[in-house]
Amino acid sequence: MALWQPGMERRDDWLALVTEDIIDPGREIVDPHHHLWDRGGLGYMLDGLWLDTDAGHNVVQTVFIECRAFYDRDAPAELQSVGETETVAAICRESEEAPDKAQVAGIVAHADLSREDLGRILDAHLAVGGDYLVGFRHSGARDAEPEHLHIPGRGYARQYTDPAFQDGVRLLGERGLTYDTWHYHHQADDFLALAKAAPDTVMILDHFSTPLGVGRFEGRREEIFPQWQRDMEALAKCPNVRAKLGGLLMPDNGWGWHTRDVPPGSDELVEAQGKWYRHMIDVFGPERCMFESNFPVDRTGISYAVLWNALKKIASDYDEAAQAEMFAGTARRVYGLPQPAA
Repeated sequence: MALWQPGMERRDDWLALVTEDIIDPGREIVDPHHHLWDRGGLGYMLDGLWLDTDAGHNVVQTVFIECRAFYDRDAPAELQSVGETETVAAICRESEEAPDKAQVAGIVAHADLSREDLGRILDAHLAVGGDYLVGFRHSGARDAEPEHLHIPGRGYARQYTDPAFQDGVRLLGERGLTYDTWHYHHQADDFLALAKAAPDTVMILDHFSTPLGVGRFEGRREEIFPQWQRDMEALAKCPNVRAKLGGLLMPDNGWGWHTRDVPPGSDELVEAQGKWYRHMIDVFGPERCMFESNFPVDRTGISYAVLWNALKKIASDYDEAAQAEMFAGTARRVYGLPQPAA
């Protein structure tokens, strides 16, 4: 399978080839990272999310992360993403009408954080997102060879060290909003500079800093790992940074599982990727880590039920308090999510 194609995330028959009994089905889960989009029958909307969250694990709340869906193309360019916030806020309210299902409880929206009029843009999002709006993501992912990537990042050159961008990230903290970001492993130094430049803004690193495994990085995973470890150790010294643990099944990570005849089981994921998870937990601590699904993007490589089984197997190395943090507590605290009704 070549670069990203519509419907890659909807291969239900393929995912159904591997089924497992649910581990620890009563464990409360807050999934702090998923997307929604509508692609004419090939998308991933609330019903699709619920099919996954109802697969056996006790997923009680989720957080939507911006993905350039539902933009208002009639609005000025800087305000088009407000349409996404407004649409997803309506989905949040819809989810509340089904209390027995996972509640979409938070929205991480998109805005160009380098703009001088950022305050006006944040106000527009807050006006339609209300209490659901918990933060913003203006990703910095940028690579010199985007033609090799399934999902090329849209970051601009030296984004994280741009003074205007750093001002925008600081403004989020002043407004009580979080900053999520996604970038590639070779951008670690610039992100560290940003974390130091905005110490009062809670910053969430998505997807392990996306260690690439395609293009010029194909076959170099073991070479990349030691430097990545050192980069994460340095980043963990910034007390304002939190870590999302997931998103390693994106095609650009290079595992190639989306091309196989049969998807992986949980044991295979733990064997292949467990050391990346354990290192993050060791350097950040469970109270700063949260497991994520990154669905439906990671749905190209594994089912929701099998993924969370794998995460529970990784978490079994830690005590009950640590597990409660990584599966729900950290996400709920970082994003200020309400405690769900009993």
